[in-house]
Amino acid sequence: MSTASQTGSAEQRSGFRSGAGPSWDLYSTCIHCGLCLEQCPTYRVLGLEADSPRGRIYQVLQVDQGNLPIGNSFVTHIDRCLGCLACETACPSGVSYGQIVERARAEIEKSYRRPLLARIARRYTYNKLLKSFGALSFWATVLYLYQQTGLQKLVRWSGILKVLGLENTDALAPPVDREFSFSDLGKVFPSEGEERTRAAFLIGCVASVSFSELNRATIRVLQKNGVTVFIPPKQACCGALHAHAGFRDDASDLARRNIDAMLSDKIDSIVTNAAGCGSTMKNYANLLANDVRYSAKAQAFAAKTKDVSEFLAELGLRAPQRKLHASVTYQDPCHLAHAQKIRSAPRELLKAIGADLIEMPHSDYCCGSAGTYNVVQNQLSTKLLAAKMEDIASVTADVLATANVGCVLQLRVGVQQRGLKMRVMHVIELLDEAYRQT
Repeated sequence: MSTASQTGSAEQRSGFRSGAGPSWDLYSTCIHCGLCLEQCPTYRVLGLEADSPRGRIYQVLQVDQGNLPIGNSFVTHIDRCLGCLACETACPSGVSYGQIVERARAEIEKSYRRPLLARIARRYTYNKLLKSFGALSFWATVLYLYQQTGLQKLVRWSGILKVLGLENTDALAPPVDREFSFSDLGKVFPSEGEERTRAAFLIGCVASVSFSELNRATIRVLQKNGVTVFIPPKQACCGALHAHAGFRDDASDLARRNIDAMLSDKIDSIVTNAAGCGSTMKNYANLLANDVRYSAKAQAFAAKTKDVSEFLAELGLRAPQRKLHASVTYQDPCHLAHAQKIRSAPRELLKAIGADLIEMPHSDYCCGSAGTYNVVQNQLSTKLLAAKMEDIASVTADVLATANVGCVLQLRVGVQQRGLKMRVMHVIELLDEAYRQT
């Protein structure tokens, strides 16, 4: 029910016409206390109420009441949100801010007309590229050739990227692997030693072409811990990028595909090594709440979904024969710490393999990656990364560890720009390294 209905006004007054926007019960719990302000990355950088969680909720309310159009100003402030959910951690009232923003973006996608080139790029990226492993493989191969033939170096040397304002964006482009994880679809990797449990593994979309070795490391670590790993052949992108960008229907379609592909009585758990993916997969029940055929399945799927660090910590890690002698500082991915409330598991795993864990200040402050945010909001993302690097540079460690592929990419750029002598690695890569020393 819209706010317009709550106040007794005519339903058509609401600015949410498509039915995709948030409902009154989602934002009515906000008491505008302001505890979210300093936890919000965009508010810390810009200092604008309109770019804080409280301010955005107020704008959504005004649209719902018909007092504010879904125009350039509203879209700008909603687009600037990273969706890090640090505000949810700080909120004493339990406001589901992430749901408000996702639903507001879904309404924007249906009701607001973006510039032509933006519409074309968004529709191809979300409706085609990320929904088809075939299309993703094709363009990843093109990018691989661009990177490996020397053409990328030539383009960078020419200075044209700086002229076009794409220098920072180019630096964030992930290096494409020679062999993609798609080749593992349909395979089963048996446990080493006695089988303790069975898990289906989501290989991901971007992760499959730029972090295929991380995926293989994840499989090896799971096998070492007595897990038989299934790579369901018909799995798809998790839908996280779609849901965050306002393509809620596409996210729901991908959720159904993954439920059909991965939910089985023969599988005890569904595992991912990407915090953003895990957060969305655990939210499938919300995405499909009104789907009679899939709502119950979505709840069962969400209940089985585990981040790989959460999964291993609960299972009980088999300690490697040799410890990893390295000092490690850990960066909390937003969608692990704030969305999934998982903080201790990655740290427990690092300590279990012998890492000397050194805590950095503000470890759960967003690094500015946030899916495609570092591309579409590059200037803000760059400022957030600079602040994050100040915290990282304040500690001395051999390794900067995190648990999300987007964070890895962002932090590698930051470490390179600062000239820090620090390896940036996923927690699972460190576990794999420890096991392979034996």
